Amino acid sequence: MPAHSRTDYEVGVTQLSGVELRMAADPMQLSIVRAVAADIAMRQDFDLDSIEDLKLAVDETCSTLITLAAQDAVLSCHFAVDGAGAVHVSAKASAKVAAGPDEGSFGWRVLTALVDSVQTRVEETEGFVVHIDLVKSSAGAVDA
Repeated sequence: MPAHSRTDYEVGVTQLSGVELRMAADPMQLSIVRAVAADIAMRQDFDLDSIEDLKLAVDETCSTLITLAAQDAVLSCHFAVDGAGAVHVSAKASAKVAAGPDEGSFGWRVLTALVDSVQTRVEETEGFVVHIDLVKSSAGAVDA
């Protein structure tokens, strides 16, 4: 197994492991990402509202990246859980231009209301890569 260096997936937490999905930046793939987000939140005993909030936030994040994505881009979405049980999501896609999400849009306002924190950045490498990182903590445990 190759050595791992600190990556954007760690979102300020040391060595988070998790699940990474890589797929075509296509709206038809959104149901898969939502299902993974819901499963991870359920396993962390998120209450039903928090599970739905995470699913909606991941949907909005990936939809935003798909809108910005270059033709034939790959959407990458990494999920990890920290020691406190918060879910960290790091999504990225190569973009057509060096512009990030419109932080004044209705969708961005909804996204920021659904999660504890959201950060975005545009990386210029061989083209542009737009990153959106978010963190969602559980509002409470599911009653047994």
